[in-house]
Amino acid sequence: MTGDTPFSWRRALVTGGAGFLGSHLCERLLDSGVEVDCADNLACGRRENIAHLEGRPGFRYAHCDVCAADCPDLLPGPYDLVLHFACPASPVDYLRLPLETLDVGSLGTRNALAVTARDGARFLLASTSEVYGDPLVHPQHEGYWGNVNPVGPRSVYDESKRFAEALVTAHAGTNGTNAGIVRLFNTYGPRMRAHDGRAVPTFICQALAGQPLTVAGDGSQTRSLCYVDDTVDGILRVAASQSVRPVNIGGSDEITMADLARRVVALTGSRSPIAFVDRPVDDPGRRRPDTTLARELLGWSPQIPWEEGLKQTIAHFAAQPEAVQQPAPQT
Repeated sequence: MTGDTPFSWRRALVTGGAGFLGSHLCERLLDSGVEVDCADNLACGRRENIAHLEGRPGFRYAHCDVCAADCPDLLPGPYDLVLHFACPASPVDYLRLPLETLDVGSLGTRNALAVTARDGARFLLASTSEVYGDPLVHPQHEGYWGNVNPVGPRSVYDESKRFAEALVTAHAGTNGTNAGIVRLFNTYGPRMRAHDGRAVPTFICQALAGQPLTVAGDGSQTRSLCYVDDTVDGILRVAASQSVRPVNIGGSDEITMADLARRVVALTGSRSPIAFVDRPVDDPGRRRPDTTLARELLGWSPQIPWEEGLKQTIAHFAAQPEAVQQPAPQT
């Protein structure tokens, strides 16, 4: 599925559309001939992420808090597709905005579903691998219920997404809403914020600045990385399907954080050392999706090798001198 692939949708709503992933979705939909309304209150998103889209035919930005009671009125549509991607998704953001994070999973999801019901649209919820918590099953499949701490520091994000999944499932079962859920694993690429606390931008900015790469704990914890273009392709395949069950979308490149830091040092040509720092509470030990369902149901698998994806992401940050100044520690 590429940028010029035609879809049956005429107009789509992307909540959180000025964020890292949301802006890539807006762009891919526009390139595919779909009109797009991008709703964002810029609590975490950035207007510069969509600056290149503004002025294009079929694109409209709406400054809108998806949790506000009047938000549906500000989004007249009509829409064929509603992609609910509004949510603080990085540790820096959801720890800074804990109540807002819970609200967007509850009130925000209700509002997005109300717009969906009004227009008879297809709905897709952006959920997360964090619903699996610190998993006792590896790799994680969609039938696994997770090992989540409901009162830990990450719980505002984890439980927001778990509640949103339950809400979407209830609407689909009770009201017949055409709704799906996509569980996203670690995605990276251009337009990530330099200092949002996630490993890839943190390591890259530290390496470019010649600073030590701060690896949490002993660096043995793993993540499975997926380049943003592959993630967007998977998301839109789920949206175009009639799947009502959660679908994992994520990379097959499982890597320890220490090895990721070494990859970044090598690709940037940096001489930065690796510094080990305290590991955050509730930091999951292992992350790798079982993507059998996505492969068999949708014909999806990641196509972009890690080296190519990291090179493109490094080039993005290298072009922003301010990004490599005083990078925040990884959280």
